Amino acid sequence: MSEQQPEIPDRDGVDHLDDSFDEFDQIVAQESDRDPDLAVIEAGSRTLRAQAGPPTGDPVPSRPQDPEVAKALLEVEQELGTRWGETKLEPSVSRIAALMDVLGEPQRAYPSIHITGTNGKTSTARMVEALLNAFELRTGRYTSPHVQSVTERISLDGAPIDAQRFVETYHDVKPYVEMVDAAEEYRLSFFEVLTGMAYAAFADAPVDVAVVEVGMGGTWDATNVIDGTVAVITPISLDHTDRLGSTPGEIAQEKGGVIKQGATVILAQQPVDAAQVLLKKAVEVDATVAREGMEFGVVSREVAVGGQMLTLRGVGGEYDGIFLPLYGAHMAHNAAVALAAVEAFFGVGGEHARELDADTVRRAFASVTSPGRMEVVRRSPTVILDAAHNPAGARVTAEAVTEAFGFSRLIGVVAASEGKDVRGVLEAFEPIFAEVVVTENTSHRAMGADELAAVAVEVFGADRVQVEPRLDDALEAAVTLAEEEAEYGGAGVLVTGSVITVGEARLLFKRG
Repeated sequence: MSEQQPEIPDRDGVDHLDDSFDEFDQIVAQESDRDPDLAVIEAGSRTLRAQAGPPTGDPVPSRPQDPEVAKALLEVEQELGTRWGETKLEPSVSRIAALMDVLGEPQRAYPSIHITGTNGKTSTARMVEALLNAFELRTGRYTSPHVQSVTERISLDGAPIDAQRFVETYHDVKPYVEMVDAAEEYRLSFFEVLTGMAYAAFADAPVDVAVVEVGMGGTWDATNVIDGTVAVITPISLDHTDRLGSTPGEIAQEKGGVIKQGATVILAQQPVDAAQVLLKKAVEVDATVAREGMEFGVVSREVAVGGQMLTLRGVGGEYDGIFLPLYGAHMAHNAAVALAAVEAFFGVGGEHARELDADTVRRAFASVTSPGRMEVVRRSPTVILDAAHNPAGARVTAEAVTEAFGFSRLIGVVAASEGKDVRGVLEAFEPIFAEVVVTENTSHRAMGADELAAVAVEVFGADRVQVEPRLDDALEAAVTLAEEEAEYGGAGVLVTGSVITVGEARLLFKRG
C-alpha cells in the first residue's frame, strides 16, 4: 500500500475517492479465496485505516493496529469464510445443540434476553444493553449482521470484544467445532460457529446477562438453544419470505419459537395475524405477556437537537425527560420495548410493583448508539446512512428523515442484495427522494446496478434515476445532485439498501 493516502472530501463532493477505490478493488481481488463479504470489510479497512486514525467514540472497531493480531484475525475470518454463509440454511438446531453439549452448555451459565422480529432488533438490543450496563450488570450482546467488523457481533459490557480475544475465543472452540463437524451430516455454518463463540465468551467473562438477537426466524435459529427469561419480539413484517412464510402470521410462527415455558414476552406493536399467533404461543407455554400500546408504550415524543425527547410508560410506571440520541418514531418505539424488557428482567410489574430508577434510565438512553441506523456521517451536505433493506424498514426510515431533517432536496443512494423486495423499498423512498442514484456494493450477493436501475426507472421515471456501478462514484454523484438546486443546509443524501452498503459507505466517510 502506498504511503500517500487518498483524501476524504469535506465540502466539495467525494471527488478524491477514486484512488482509494482502485486499491480497494485490488485488495478485494487478492482476497478472492475468502468469503467475499469479509474480503470487502478487510479491504476497506486496510485502504482507509491510516487516514481515519483511531476511532473516537465510534462503537464500530477498526482493524487491529498490531500486525500480528491483524494477521491472526484475518486467518480466523478466512477459516470462517469456508463455511456456509448466512444465506444458506438447513433449518435445525441439532448442530448448535451438539456444539453446546461438547462445550459444557455455556449458554446455561447466565440468564438471557432473547430478541427476534423483522426490524429494529439490533437497535433494541443496544438499548437493552445500555440499560443493563447503567444498572451495573455485566452484559454480553450478540447481534448480526455486522456493519464493518465481524468482531462487532460479540460485545462485552457495551463494547465489541477486541480482536485478540475474538481470535482466542475462536481457537478455544475450534477443536469442539471440528468434533461436531465430523459427527454431523453438515458442517457447522458461519453463523453457528459465531453463536457458539459468543456463548462461550459470555460464560468465560463471565456476564450477568446475555442480550441475544436471532439471526433469522426463531424456532430453528442457531441462537435458540438459550432459554430466554425474557423474549422480545419487535415488529414483524415481510422479509425472508422464502424461508419464513408469506404473511406476518406465518412468519410469527417461526419467530414465536423464542417464547419459552414461563418466560415474559415483550410484544412490540404487531399486525393482527402475527399478534394472534404470538399470543396463542404464549398461552401454550404459560408465558406472561406485556403488549406495546396496552401495558407499556410511548406516551409522548418530540424532535430535539441530535435526537428526540421521550416520555415512556413502562410496565412499572412512567419515565419522562428521556433524551434518545437517535431519530424517528420507530426508535422511540424500540426504546419503549427495550425499557419494558429490562423492567421484566428485573421483575418490575410482576412480583415487584416498583419503577426503575428514573435517572439511571435517562442516563442509559442518552448513551445509546446504533451505527448504520439513521447515522449522520457528514454535514454540508448532510449524509445519512441507514441499513433499511425491506419495505417496512424503508417506510419508517423515510418518515424519520422527513421528520428530523426536513430537507429541501434529498438524493438517495441505493444498493441492495439479490432476493430482496427492492421495488417495495424504492416505492417507500420515492416520495422523499428528488432523485436516486442506484449502485451496487461489492458483496457476492449484491444486485447488479443495471438490474436495480430497471426497477428504479419503473418507480421513479427515467429522468430521476442515475446509474453508477461503483459506490464511490455513486456518492460523488449524489452529493453533486444534492447541491445543485439547494443551499447546503437544505440538501441531503441518504445511503441505504443493505447493511453491506452502509458499511462500505461508512468506511469511505472515515467512520471505521
